Amino acid sequence: MELCTFIVINMFTISNKMLAAVLLISLSVSIKAFSQDPEQKNTLTLTAVWQKTSAYNKQLQMKQLSVESARERVKNARTERLPEVKGDGMYARFSNFALYEDGILHAPTQIPIEKKGTYKISGEAFLNLYNGGKINREIHAAETEAELAAEQKNLTEQELKYKAAAYYLDIYRNTQYEQVMLQDIAERERELVEIRHLQQNGVVLKSDVLRAELRLSKQKMTLLEIRNNLKIAMQRLNIMMGEPDDQIIHIAMDTLNPVSQQRTYEEYLNDAYAHSYEFKISEKETRLSELKLEQAKANILPKVGLFAEYGYSYPQILMYPYSFNLYGLGMAGIKASLPISQLYTNKHRKAEAKINLERQEIEHADTKDRVREEVNAAYLRYTEALTRIQVAKENIAQAKENFRIVNNTYFNQLSLLTDLLDAETQLLQSRFDLTTAEATAQLQYYQLLKATGNL
Repeated sequence: MELCTFIVINMFTISNKMLAAVLLISLSVSIKAFSQDPEQKNTLTLTAVWQKTSAYNKQLQMKQLSVESARERVKNARTERLPEVKGDGMYARFSNFALYEDGILHAPTQIPIEKKGTYKISGEAFLNLYNGGKINREIHAAETEAELAAEQKNLTEQELKYKAAAYYLDIYRNTQYEQVMLQDIAERERELVEIRHLQQNGVVLKSDVLRAELRLSKQKMTLLEIRNNLKIAMQRLNIMMGEPDDQIIHIAMDTLNPVSQQRTYEEYLNDAYAHSYEFKISEKETRLSELKLEQAKANILPKVGLFAEYGYSYPQILMYPYSFNLYGLGMAGIKASLPISQLYTNKHRKAEAKINLERQEIEHADTKDRVREEVNAAYLRYTEALTRIQVAKENIAQAKENFRIVNNTYFNQLSLLTDLLDAETQLLQSRFDLTTAEATAQLQYYQLLKATGNL
């Protein structure tokens, strides 16, 4: 729908009252186009945007696969507690027995072997009883890695939600800009008609008409830029949601939620230490470094377990007298081993693990500082944005009054056109500033929630 109707009117045949009536009708049609029922526009709430982003975003899908892979590693680590069972089989053919009676340099005497076939089938099992707690630590490490993968996925989801909110509010802001600009263009067209009428009556100079036309042309160019920004924001949000690039996104009327009761900085900071995903990730990484150090220390501990094995062999050549018969032999008992070489080779592994733990502890402390810094910055920007809204509302009231005064004085030939254009610019800018302040305050609130891990 074309929202801006351009009307060309012959000033010599239509009266001023009729002209004003026609322009008011045209403006009402444009405003009505923006006040349609949201249900007819198939509006999309921010909650719905977040749901689609969580379901279809490719980055989040990759993180989910990482979580599932980590869960499988936990299951695999737990299977290490089960007995190790294996079976062996062998079949072979003997060659003739070569007897070198005169040395290796002379041809041997070939003694044929009566039974040339041999085979062996055996099975064995081993149940670990103790190996320095390595299996338990491997399970704990796998569980920690799974928790780490889950927190990384949550962090990615939170960042995507914030990014989607930024695009969504960008669409809202440019939609509001478009409405304000259309209204301003309609008013400037009406004003241009009046200035032309004054110029025809010899009241103002031709330069006033040219300036007004130039101002109107700039406004139309600004409108084009706003609409292009709107299309760009829509494409970016559609990509995040897995939708076609050209899908039109209509913003819900209640996009800007009422500002919740403001809490203190200390409350937000305590929330961040309890729920921040970055802080949780740093804790999990520190725990992994601790487990690696404990694992390195356990390398010098003995390994003890139960074992059993049984096998069938042919022929019997294990004990004398030999026999060309099938025989079976089994054994069971306790097996223990001590890695003696680890007493001197494990020193550097343990030192490396200790250094990595110290580095991770420092990194965790640095993460805590960054979380505190992020919460403080987000809190201050949020309170600043709330103040900016009140200032913008006051500026609109002042700009309206200033425009009313200058508009009356100009058309009464008591002020210059430049004064009128400045007043119009200030009023338009103040309306833009209010929209920007409202959208920025909402986005800063989401930034604060993101910093505390509650988005």
